[in-house]
Amino acid sequence: MFPGVFYALLAGFSRGCRIFICKAVTWSDYLKGVCETGLRTWGEQRKFRQPDETTACDWLHIPLRLLCGGLLFTCNAVMWTFLAKALRYSSSSTRTTVTTTASNFVSSAFLGQLIFGETQIALWWVGISLTFSGLLVLQRAAPNDRARKDK
Repeated sequence: MFPGVFYALLAGFSRGCRIFICKAVTWSDYLKGVCETGLRTWGEQRKFRQPDETTACDWLHIPLRLLCGGLLFTCNAVMWTFLAKALRYSSSSTRTTVTTTASNFVSSAFLGQLIFGETQIALWWVGISLTFSGLLVLQRAAPNDRARKDK
């Protein structure tokens, strides 16, 4: 049972990483800001430039997006691998679903706060709590339904 839970947690975390990468890909301003901050830190950016002059950051966001796209597919492959292993080692697919979903929500909230500075409002936490409660009810109800069908 423990390897199934461990793999389900890893699958949920890799899905949370995938969500973070999707946000990074769609936020071109964020990637451009990271690039400009990096150039300023390394001292390669001039303080006074012409308004029509292009910087390296204007072109660098394209390879960064391609890199994020590659990371997106890698995280997806890792997630499916861990999910398949979790289903193989777990006694219940519902338990695997509950664990993966919980790990996904918590890791995406944590990564969003850590990287993007996002804060979740109380309504978000209430919604997540209701989702977890529903998943736990489903998980608890599944073995009883099987026992009734066997009789």
